Amino acid sequence: MPKISKKGQLMPESPIRKLVPFAEKAIKNGKHIYHLNIGQPDIKTPEVALKAVKENDVEILSYSRSEGSETYRNKLANYYGQHNIKITNQDIVVTTGASEAIAFIFGSIMDVDDEVIICEPFYANYIAFATSASVKVVPIVSNIDDNFALPAIEEFEKLITPKTKAIMICNPGNPTGCLYSEKEIKQLADIVKRHDLFLISDEVYREFTYDGDSHYSILELEDLDEHTIMIDSVSKRYSMCGARVGCLVTRNETVRHTVLKFAQARLSPPTYAQIASEAALGTPQSYFEDVKNKYINRRNTLIEELHKIEGVRVSTPKGAFYCIAELPVKDSDHFAQWLLEHFDVDNETVMVAPASGFYSSAGLGKNQIRIAYVLNRRSLVKAVNIIKQALKVYNN
Repeated sequence: MPKISKKGQLMPESPIRKLVPFAEKAIKNGKHIYHLNIGQPDIKTPEVALKAVKENDVEILSYSRSEGSETYRNKLANYYGQHNIKITNQDIVVTTGASEAIAFIFGSIMDVDDEVIICEPFYANYIAFATSASVKVVPIVSNIDDNFALPAIEEFEKLITPKTKAIMICNPGNPTGCLYSEKEIKQLADIVKRHDLFLISDEVYREFTYDGDSHYSILELEDLDEHTIMIDSVSKRYSMCGARVGCLVTRNETVRHTVLKFAQARLSPPTYAQIASEAALGTPQSYFEDVKNKYINRRNTLIEELHKIEGVRVSTPKGAFYCIAELPVKDSDHFAQWLLEHFDVDNETVMVAPASGFYSSAGLGKNQIRIAYVLNRRSLVKAVNIIKQALKVYNN
């Protein structure tokens, strides 16, 4: 029998989606599931974006330019300018979601067995993209004890080798909700400049920061144009996950030219989704203020309810809409599956994402879960109550 590749064998399952078959079976058995496992907001997509697709006069659904339509990139450049990021449309390559942007970057700046340092826990698909590119992820551990703050710069220094090509961050963070300060970003800037590395920043949650803190982009850094690459997406900002439109932004012309060759190979990003994404840039600021207030209330509700459960520890996110909770269990993968297969309260149960899939260091995160607080407050209270009752049964 023909064999699959070693790369295929190494490709990890998604900790977010691998439990879907068990959830589908539970639904067929009549259970209602509170989905805390995936960052799919219940927030409505801006009407201006939906209207642009419904009422457009496109007669031929043709390719766009490989780097994305010029009108969309012009408006994106204007949007970033409003956030203290001075770029032109030439600095932007539109991609099929932020996922494709990451794949293009890894393919453009790294060779086989090159290394990228990433703070863990990190977005699980970073490992998948690294595996696809035959790149090695070198983890640097952050800890729930200090709310997953950026590790000491000295710890980064210890990990740098001749194979290191980049340091990668997610800011605000998925799955932790951590938010790196301007001071921390500038510390990373110093180290990448000193060691001639790239600094890659996934900033798809930039709109969602809390407690009076603001987001500081790596593209606000001075004298670092050749080192910085930013990743972005419409998925979370406008609750448009299904549009699959993202982008990468860099002032490094060589990187951009190389990325464009990858973009040309896949022809173009989706045309209808770009129409929607361009229109979404006209969303009023009041939309974001309302959404942010909802997430703050949900976060506070979630943290308050989790603190009521004996043996549970939880980080307090400063951005995005995720948190990591540590449970009094040995194996959160088993617990998450057990929730779907064997437990319910009044025919309702919960789906969570086991956190071990957000670590690359063996054995870490085994008693943790990631919770996406993308449900309304009433649903969050009910979901946490189910987890509370489930833990009592599971541990007995």
